[in-house]
Amino acid sequence: MENEELQEEIKEQAQEPVCEKKEEKTEKKKCGKKAEELAKALEEAEENKRKWYAVTAEYENYRRRTQNQAAQRYNEGRNDVLSALFPIGDNLERALTSITDENTKQGVDMVLKAYKKVLEGEGVEEINPVGEPFNADVAEAIMAMPADEGEESGVVKQVYVKGYKKGDKILRYAQVIVTQ
Repeated sequence: MENEELQEEIKEQAQEPVCEKKEEKTEKKKCGKKAEELAKALEEAEENKRKWYAVTAEYENYRRRTQNQAAQRYNEGRNDVLSALFPIGDNLERALTSITDENTKQGVDMVLKAYKKVLEGEGVEEINPVGEPFNADVAEAIMAMPADEGEESGVVKQVYVKGYKKGDKILRYAQVIVTQ
C-alpha cells in the first residue's frame, strides 16, 4: 500500500512543473530532462511490477502442476504395487480349494482374509460380472461357450481370473467366459 501511495505522489510531482523559476534556458532544459527521466523511471517501474506479477503467477502454476504430477505418480506407483499382489491372491484362492488338511486350510484362509483386508484398505474392489452382459470396459473375454436353454448370449458365464478396480480406474481386467 505504501508503494502505491508513493507512486501516486511521484506521479503528481511529475505532472507539476519541476522548475518554477524561469531563469535560464539551460535551467529549463535540466528541469525538463528530470521530468522525462522521472516519467521514464515510473514507466519502467510499472513494467517491472507487471513482469514480477506474471513471473509469480507462472511460478505458482508450475508449483501446483508439479505437485499434482507428483501425487499422480505416487498413486500410480501404489497401483502398480497392488497389481503385483493380485497373482498372490489368485494363488492363495487356488491353494484354499485344493487343501485337504483343515488346519492348513484355516491358515491359508486367514492369510487370504488379510490380503483382502489390505486391498479393501486401499480402496480396491473386485470385479465380478457373472450373470451380467459382457462389458469390455471391465472384462476381457477369453473364451465363449454355447448358451444353455433359457440363457441369453453375450452374458458372462464364469470368471476365470478376477478383475480389480480402484475408484474408476481398472487395475486388472477380469478374464471371463461368455455365452455365445
